[in-house]
Amino acid sequence: MRIKTFSIQIFSLAFALTISTSFAPVTEDSFGVVKETQSLSFNTDGLFNAEFFDYIFRGQFENVKLTREDNQFLMLFEQYLRTFGRQCPNNLPSSKVEIMNWVCATEEVITNGYGIETSRTCIDWTTVGSGLYARRDLYAAKLSVEKIQSAEVFRNTLAQMADPNAIGNSVDMIHKTNGIRNDMAQLFSLNRCDSPGVRRFEENLKAFALNQPGIRMKEASKYTTMKVSGGPTGSQNLSRLVDDLVTNHSKTWAFNRYVSGSISGLTVQSKDSQGRPRELNANYRYKGFGASAAGSVRVTFDNGLPKCIYFFDFPNNCKTPNSSIVASYAQGNYAN
Repeated sequence: MRIKTFSIQIFSLAFALTISTSFAPVTEDSFGVVKETQSLSFNTDGLFNAEFFDYIFRGQFENVKLTREDNQFLMLFEQYLRTFGRQCPNNLPSSKVEIMNWVCATEEVITNGYGIETSRTCIDWTTVGSGLYARRDLYAAKLSVEKIQSAEVFRNTLAQMADPNAIGNSVDMIHKTNGIRNDMAQLFSLNRCDSPGVRRFEENLKAFALNQPGIRMKEASKYTTMKVSGGPTGSQNLSRLVDDLVTNHSKTWAFNRYVSGSISGLTVQSKDSQGRPRELNANYRYKGFGASAAGSVRVTFDNGLPKCIYFFDFPNNCKTPNSSIVASYAQGNYAN
């Protein structure tokens, strides 16, 4: 038999961030454009999505690997708005709007012949206020992305079902979600809420979401520069590099905990014409459910720079190395 019950269950993508900061209101001219009274900069060093943030800030959309149709972009956009609303409420304009949460309005509960519940499914959704606020134009842009992505749900679901690496990609999404959470915990420690750099980032974030050209900076991103110049030659401390890469990525792991400094048995499998690594393998230790265990990692390189990290449990699932670490390696900071 089927029984319909009505309840409100909060369904929210918001992360539990507890840090709250307030700054003086942003100075605007009559058109709402920030008066750039200080150097225009936007610090992304150390962030999991450093390249994304930097390319959006610079308006260099051709270098952004994500598209507005990607779920990860919507997650980044959503969490940015919520983080700003939580940490920078005094910097929102008077025309701010409330960010809404999706909640279940009607559930369908199925029971067996003994009256025991066997399944519970939401069949009707509505929205309620989250208590957080955002710029009206930014929130409207986010809603437009939601509308685009909702039309792609069925197609994306079929693609995921047909993907032979579906489980690995599902785990990777957990890592990306944790990476976004970690980024949001740091973003407004690296950048003032009322800085011109933050406002420029927001204007370009809106433009990217609406498929419009951004406000482009002439100066190339350091992440673009390093890819052109490539990795360093000569003797490099690859064990320290891999330790830093794994340490950074382990911050997004759901259960296991990496034992820092445990890289061992590193072997370079192949090199390019300049003697730089193409691929290397190494072992490491991690703690899972209270016990210490051994793992292995494979790192591939492109133009002498780390490109993909493959862990032993999902050997076909490429994890993107932290851009700041790769940039540091490109600058020769790991030389012996």
